Amino acid sequence: MKIAFVLDPLDSIKTYKDSSFAMMREAAARGHRLYAIMQEDVMWRGGDVLAFARELALTSDPYHWYEASQATESSLAAFDAVVMRKDPPFDMEYVYSTYLLELAQRQGARVFNHPKAIRDNNEKMAIARFAQFTAPTIVTRQESQVRAFLAEHGDIILKPLDGMGGTSIFRLHRTDPNIGVVIETLTHYGRRTIMAQRYIPEIVRGDKRVLIIDGKPVPYSLARIPKEGETRGNLAAGGRGVAQPLSPRDGEIAATIGPILAAEGLLLIGLDVIGDYLTEVNVTSPTCFQEITEQTGFNVAGMMIDALERQAG
Repeated sequence: MKIAFVLDPLDSIKTYKDSSFAMMREAAARGHRLYAIMQEDVMWRGGDVLAFARELALTSDPYHWYEASQATESSLAAFDAVVMRKDPPFDMEYVYSTYLLELAQRQGARVFNHPKAIRDNNEKMAIARFAQFTAPTIVTRQESQVRAFLAEHGDIILKPLDGMGGTSIFRLHRTDPNIGVVIETLTHYGRRTIMAQRYIPEIVRGDKRVLIIDGKPVPYSLARIPKEGETRGNLAAGGRGVAQPLSPRDGEIAATIGPILAAEGLLLIGLDVIGDYLTEVNVTSPTCFQEITEQTGFNVAGMMIDALERQAG
């Protein structure tokens, strides 16, 4: 197959941990041809969705891990699969990319994840579809509502709806002297909607990433355990990743959500679960492939490429 990956700049990819790289390495080992497309290289012209794509050859050098051809213009429909792996922020440029990729689908391109499904499932807000699995949560931009929520629960987490990697996440206690300034900063004085969740003490045992591929869960999660003095478990915020088998509750959540989102065209999703509670549904570029594989021997990238071959073959 010819597989095109829509990615961040290639030289920014950390091959020792990057999940997109794990997919490319697995696909190359099976003899598939790899192509890289930058977000800005996708365009609509003359009624067609086109892109400047570079064919990649992987090397064994971790510091110079690829050789790339000159970029050539191609219809996205000419590839057997187009894998959208551009990292957030999910800004308007990301939205425009989903529009272009959706047009490409109508012209015969096979795009994973489905661009409309990415657009429709904000990674924070998507938990509202599965409220039976969530801790007490409120989404608002009104300071009075956040203060009332804090007064009710005493210990809460605040976060923007468009963040990633643990950025701009705050923990507030009822007696915190900075309540007003934190709320004002996150909501931009009531102009931006945010999410507040009751603090889940089980975070000390990790923020679990549960990967679901084509509706079926990977049998291991990666518990991202916060470093000392930190609330956030995100690896980007210094968390430590520990792979572990799915708990019965993890399995229940995955078995409910996986088939629903797979039917909408989300081939790969990453659930975030703290204790027994669902906190996020990641659909843009879920990670943790390599950490799970290295610690358990389970070939997550192999499961992903198997699914891609079924869907695109």
